[in-house]
Amino acid sequence: MEYLILFLPLLASIISGFFGKLIGGKISQIITSLFVSISALLSLVVFYKVATSGYENNFIIATWINSGSLNVNWSINIDALSSVMLVVVTVISSLVHIYSIGYMFHDPHKERFMSYLSLFTFAMLTLVTSDNFIQLFFGWEGVGLCSYFLIGFWFKKPSANAAAIKAFLVNRVGDFGFALGIFLIFYIFGTVNYNEVFQKIPEIVDKELFFIGININAVDLICLLLFIGAMGKSAQIFLHTWLPDAMEGPTPVSALIHAATMVTAGVFLVVRCSPIYEYSELALSIITIVGMVTAFFAASVALVQTDIKKIIAYSTCSQLGYMFFAAGVGAYSVAMFHLFTHAFFKALLFLGSGSVIHSFKDEQDINQMGGVWKKLPYTYVLMIIGTLALTGFPFLSGFYSKDAIIEFAFLRGNSLGFYASSIGVFTALLTSIYSWRLIFKTFHGSYNNSKLKIDTMHESPKTMLVPLIILALGAIFAGILFKDLFIGHETSYEFWSSSIKFLEPLSKDHPPIWFIYLTPLLVIISIPLAYYLFIKNKKIVDSIVKSNKPFYLFLINKWYFDELYDFIFVKPSKKIGYFLWKKVDVSLIDKFGPDGISQLIKYFSLKAVKFQSGYIYHYAFVMLIGFSILLTLLLVK
Repeated sequence: MEYLILFLPLLASIISGFFGKLIGGKISQIITSLFVSISALLSLVVFYKVATSGYENNFIIATWINSGSLNVNWSINIDALSSVMLVVVTVISSLVHIYSIGYMFHDPHKERFMSYLSLFTFAMLTLVTSDNFIQLFFGWEGVGLCSYFLIGFWFKKPSANAAAIKAFLVNRVGDFGFALGIFLIFYIFGTVNYNEVFQKIPEIVDKELFFIGININAVDLICLLLFIGAMGKSAQIFLHTWLPDAMEGPTPVSALIHAATMVTAGVFLVVRCSPIYEYSELALSIITIVGMVTAFFAASVALVQTDIKKIIAYSTCSQLGYMFFAAGVGAYSVAMFHLFTHAFFKALLFLGSGSVIHSFKDEQDINQMGGVWKKLPYTYVLMIIGTLALTGFPFLSGFYSKDAIIEFAFLRGNSLGFYASSIGVFTALLTSIYSWRLIFKTFHGSYNNSKLKIDTMHESPKTMLVPLIILALGAIFAGILFKDLFIGHETSYEFWSSSIKFLEPLSKDHPPIWFIYLTPLLVIISIPLAYYLFIKNKKIVDSIVKSNKPFYLFLINKWYFDELYDFIFVKPSKKIGYFLWKKVDVSLIDKFGPDGISQLIKYFSLKAVKFQSGYIYHYAFVMLIGFSILLTLLLVK
């Protein structure tokens, strides 16, 4: 069963990729969707066995590397953590595959698209089922490669190519840190297998290393290097710039990769390595700071964006920040709970936005929409459900997971936990405002699209709506159904067992009543506030923008991170590259290399041509000279 979960998506990718033109686009879509759906059903069975009977296993597929002390297997490691990720990856992937049947109906290259989706699913499953850092890194790079393929799927668009390259390059920065972390682990422990490394961590707690001119604790250095990799993949601040641009890919890609699965790989890495991070207070503090700053930063930028997909992309970035600062305060299980619930409502919002874009004939600017809630009733209701879950409206999934993060940060009891919980509350308010801004400007108010008549608006096909309905059920019930299993004081420790390590058990105390009610109250109040600001009295927002133009520009330009990186890295790199090209490559290497040699050969060939005069006595004279030289050489010897 576990083998089928892993290899069915790979088989689907091979069939659609290599034989798609032969069997046709329709059959390719059916085969890939069917195979990944079977994988999802089997993942649910595995998750049920883990949840009810504590099932764990490690299937060795093959010995991958066996050199000296480095012994690496290709494995399918099943425990609580990997079973949760199996459900998230395969269920969301199967729904996205089915959704893509309708969304990519008119695309001439749908076979290639479905092949990429299935290949991504296989790479992600390889990542989450690894029992060692090398297999983890293989899956890590595999999902990065598939992300590059899918972001740049419409490769005839220059913006899609640029976005794909940007994502690839920014992730290389994080991956370099991640690779250094793995090298360091092998250098210290002589192994890269999880269990062996985790067992030896207590032995090196006091070990010091000399790194880039400073003495640093070995555990701290390992944790920080691994976290750099997590920052790149999960789009945390400083390495976040690729995620909004990644929206150039088709919307199903955004839902699968950039909302529910690949971007959560960094969170998974930190939680998987909890036996290491528990011994590094420095790394946990940095993770908390980075997480809470990312949550606030992304939410503030989302307030002013007009591209429907980029708003949801920044929302994803913000929610990933929540997950990281949950892990930073030691609440790994709470981080995984939010990862689990977030997958449903964020995929719902992305696919819902795809339904809107489909109806508006590829229009993504929310200022060019409005007044269509009666024309798109199913999409409207489903996106309302996703928005309620995202904002943490009482009794929907986000309410249980996001509020739990804020509460556990508050219960941490130190100043950092207090700051994290305060920023978490304020970010929840911002999240609610920008989320309802999206809903109201998209579906309510006056119809603003001059290119399309409102009568042409129509609901999406069933192949697109059915996955939305299933995701909506997850957005409603995932929180209340799995709350006790994931974060309950009695059941969660038994469920997570050996897959998450807690040196200190999470607090069983309850925050003050006023703190518990604060976030839901702000979320509820923000709904009429957003309606008033963005529908009833738009002049207030316009006046705020006019009176705070520099601040508005600061937000609309995303805190000027792209401009800063362009100034620090891109322009100097271009200047250096231009210098190397003109002065070194052209003026030196080419001049004295291939160009010089070709000019020399051309020169001698032109001279040699002059000997071809057609006169016999010229040829005889040359032969005589040649014979004389040859005779002289023979006599000298």
